[in-house]
Amino acid sequence: MIELSVPGADVVVSPRDGGRLASLRIEGHELLVTGTSSDHPMLWGAFPMVPWAGRVAHGQFTFDGETYELPLDLPPHAIHGTTYQRPWDVADDGSLVIALDWPFGGHAVQRFDLGDHGLTCTIEVHAGDRPMPAQAGWHPWFARPVELRFSARSMYARDDEGIPTGVLVEPTERPWDDCFTDVVAPPMLIVPGGPTVTLTSTCDHWVVYTEPEHALCVEPQSGPPDAFHAIPQVVLPGQPLVETMTYRWA
Repeated sequence: MIELSVPGADVVVSPRDGGRLASLRIEGHELLVTGTSSDHPMLWGAFPMVPWAGRVAHGQFTFDGETYELPLDLPPHAIHGTTYQRPWDVADDGSLVIALDWPFGGHAVQRFDLGDHGLTCTIEVHAGDRPMPAQAGWHPWFARPVELRFSARSMYARDDEGIPTGVLVEPTERPWDDCFTDVVAPPMLIVPGGPTVTLTSTCDHWVVYTEPEHALCVEPQSGPPDAFHAIPQVVLPGQPLVETMTYRWA
């Protein structure tokens, strides 16, 4: 475990558990659903999603004229990338590094910067020796009774399998398991009797999952779920995809 502390905030990062935030405690209040290595890796902490975020429909996509198949972590779809259930290595500078276990190779790097009033997480997705599709994001599980203030102008319509169709519609009422864009203001988490935490990111898409009774998820992503079919980003050798997510408290 990597432990970081400043007055009023304590952070625990677990490299062996998918390089995730295992704990984020602010003013004595734990923000995250905590767990251990024996718990399902998709259901606790705040884990990075690379080299894709969310679902890839049926675990199959075509890039540069060739078709690729991915493991079906959430049948019938592939989900959340290849690194959230694998250990990351700790580099000499304290960053986390992992080889991407998929046909294109490449690697990812994570960094954590804790200050007096915020934690910034950075992720880099590096191509190997050829161009590749890529996406990055984070999947935090925030423990209830945290309250979420969130407003966006657009939401992706989903098909019967939960895959975005590419059509943007007016957001519906909660509960949500949906991807939003054109966010009106940074999402805000209010802990009853505790801190108010604002979430910001260089990512321009947010997946919000409010259905569970014990938690909610607010996930910044560099593109919508199933982006490999819709609007794939291409990473070139020597030109990584770099994104940040910041938790900021007053």
